[in-house]
Amino acid sequence: MRQSYDRGPVEDFGRWREFTAGMWAWVFHKFTGWVLVGYLFTHVAVLSTATVDGATYTATLQGLEELLVVRFLEVGLLAVAVFHIINGVRLLFVDLGVGLEAQDQAFYAALVLTGAITVGSIPTFLGGI
Repeated sequence: MRQSYDRGPVEDFGRWREFTAGMWAWVFHKFTGWVLVGYLFTHVAVLSTATVDGATYTATLQGLEELLVVRFLEVGLLAVAVFHIINGVRLLFVDLGVGLEAQDQAFYAALVLTGAITVGSIPTFLGGI
């Protein structure tokens, strides 16, 4: 006998309420990983322009650093990187069998630690405003 399960239409975002901490950890880890991959490609593309004209490259970077939106994006990038690193370490421990009973608490701790590090870094990024 074959069973089927009607998952509903794809647009049914109400199912997101069913996500557990583990599923949110997976979603956030994948999202932050893709953001970091996108940043890496962008970063390499921008750095490759430095070989053309160093003065223009330097002037462009100095101009970008003066923009408030770029400073906020840097804080966001830090938050993404910190969460991805901390959650990756959490996953490493899970793969080694350490803390299997406390995965939800470890995920929440990763979120809190990410928030604390990010908030603590705000004066560094936005201090010169």
